[in-house]
Amino acid sequence: MKKLIFVRHGRAEDPAPEFSDFERSLTTKGKAIARRISLELLEKETTPGIMITSPAFRALETAIIFALEFRVNPENIVLDSNIYHKMNFKYLIEILSDVSKDTDTITLFGHNPSFSEITNSLCKNGCDSMPKCGVATISFDIKKWSDIKRNTGNLEYFLKPEKTL
Repeated sequence: MKKLIFVRHGRAEDPAPEFSDFERSLTTKGKAIARRISLELLEKETTPGIMITSPAFRALETAIIFALEFRVNPENIVLDSNIYHKMNFKYLIEILSDVSKDTDTITLFGHNPSFSEITNSLCKNGCDSMPKCGVATISFDIKKWSDIKRNTGNLEYFLKPEKTL
């Protein structure tokens, strides 16, 4: 059994001319919601497994908040610029091909629309659009990451931030 946990970054500052989209930070409320959602995830999962994030600041901040709640050293978070630049199903398979078959859980931190599209394509019955700081956990009855196919995952749960307020 393998499990993918998709976490969309939290609420970020509005775009501003003095900062690139890549540099946008979480808002204070975005950080608070990320912390609440990470605690809700902690009630369901004992480990996030390997944590891989887009290096865009808002995604990295979200990943760090989750890492701290899971007592994972933030230095162990893997940065992957392609999650920001070209994330799609094909690239997800490339990411997974680098992960040992002994690893059972991977948590990815990233952006829409790619995360909504990928989670929807993985689940047998589809998946709702990912809200900011939403968490979709999908399990697969496989032994190797390379065996993941579209429409074969089971949506274990979907955490939505509006339910944590």
